[in-house]
Amino acid sequence: MKRILVSLLAAALMPVFAQSTVNPNAKVDPKNNKVSKPVVDKPKQKLMTRDELRNCMNANDANRVEGEAIKAAQAAQTKERNELLKEKDELSKVGDVLTARTNELLAERAALLKLNEELKVSLPKAKKEEAEALKKDYDAKAEAHGVRIDALNKDKLDYKARSPAFDAKAEAHNQANKALEARAESYLDKLDEWKAECSNKPYDEADELAIKKEKAAAAK
Repeated sequence: MKRILVSLLAAALMPVFAQSTVNPNAKVDPKNNKVSKPVVDKPKQKLMTRDELRNCMNANDANRVEGEAIKAAQAAQTKERNELLKEKDELSKVGDVLTARTNELLAERAALLKLNEELKVSLPKAKKEEAEALKKDYDAKAEAHGVRIDALNKDKLDYKARSPAFDAKAEAHNQANKALEARAESYLDKLDEWKAECSNKPYDEADELAIKKEKAAAAK
């Protein structure tokens, strides 16, 4: 569930104005039955205690720190995701190249097998020097083919070793994302709690100054 982050600036602790009520003992003009010179009383505001204000300020600081930490974690996750996407693209290209090389060698092998069958027929009929040249050419091609097969097999093993490692990193990234989402959701819940318990509630500025002094002294 997406929610909009609520600002946790100290200004959120500004006091609200209490509603006013009409004095029931005000005088009434009998001619027009209207209240003459109505007297309005303002109820006395109930201020937060110093402990309540301290708790709100501490929660405000904790939420700010957690918000910044989550923002940094999200940035790190985005960077890691981009790196994983890049690696995935590279692995995909390597896989395509290996597939193409495999197909080329299969075609080459088929050509060598065909040539071998042809030589079985032509060599007995050829002169000695010509037969030796044909056989030498075939052997060179077969040897080069074998070298390319060995190189391909080595590259395939390297690719197979990289694939599980990538899968493990991708899975770890996905799990970290889920944990970060839960952490962000918990953070948003705490913002809602702070808003309900602390936002727009009146307090004594002297208490605020005293608490700030306490925090400054504790930070030394």
